[in-house]
Parts: sequence; C-alpha cells; structure tokens
Amino acid sequence: MEATETVLCTLLAVDLTDYCYRVCSRCQRVLPSDNNGFASSSFCKFCKSKEPKLLYRILMSIATDASVKTVICFDRAATVLFGCSADEFFHFTKLNPLAASMVNQVFDGEMLRMTLTRPQNRNAQHMRVASVVPLRSGVQPAIVTLRQICTKNASLGNFSTTNHSS
Repeated sequence: MEATETVLCTLLAVDLTDYCYRVCSRCQRVLPSDNNGFASSSFCKFCKSKEPKLLYRILMSIATDASVKTVICFDRAATVLFGCSADEFFHFTKLNPLAASMVNQVFDGEMLRMTLTRPQNRNAQHMRVASVVPLRSGVQPAIVTLRQICTKNASLGNFSTTNHSS
C-alpha cells in the first residue's frame, strides 16, 4: 500500500473502550499513565503545566470494496465525526452512561471518504485516518444525535438504546 490512500468505505464499528488519552494542554506531550491506563499524574515534566486535556484515539473497523480493516482515528479526524472535543464527549458520557454504547448505532453503515496514511512509528499496527468526510449530506456529528436521543428518552422516561429514529 502507498503511504497515503483515499478510500470510500462503510463504517462498521467504533471501539470506545479506550477512546482517549491525556496530554498537556500547553505543550501537547502525552502524559504518562499507570498500568490501568489512567493518568498517573496531571503534571507535565517538560513545561511544568498542571492542566491536562483529553484527545481522541479511536479504533474503527471499516469496509472498502476490497477489504475490511481496522484503522485508528486521532483527534482532528475524530472531532469531525463526533462534533466535539474528547473532553466534552467524556463529560457527556459520564452524565449519560448509555451514550458510548449508542455510538455504534449512530454510525452504523455510514459511508465515508477517508484518507489513510501509514503510521510514522514502525511499531504501530493500524493505518491512521488523516481526514474523514461523510458522504451523506444529512449526517450529523455523533454528539448532536446522542443529545437528541438522550433528551427524547429522558422525556419519555425511556432509557433504551434500540429505538432512536426520529
């Protein structure tokens, strides 16, 4: 495969079990985490800042006309799909615990144009999503759809994730 490739694909699944990581908000360096994946400290050793922020790191399964593959989507491209920062999505899922499980339903079968690049790090396993463009004109960012679903379900007293079509 070339270093950069643009593909038309269908989004099959999004893995949100470990969708974000902490960086220093000032210098953008990754903050160390402990064995459980949690940030062991919010203190940046390089610039001495104590203000971390979350960035996206999302594994996605996509299907092209030739294959099914797993790709990794980092902050800039993920923000296009989610419509908010990783911090905002994290806080939203804290208030609405079922929202993270609804993401796959929101994106189910969505057609996208993705530009994929080879990772710079030779140890990396997955192609990187450099850019993503939804092909359907009416597609909304996930956070907009999730807010609508959560508001609708809360007003009905229903917290099921199965019926979210409007």
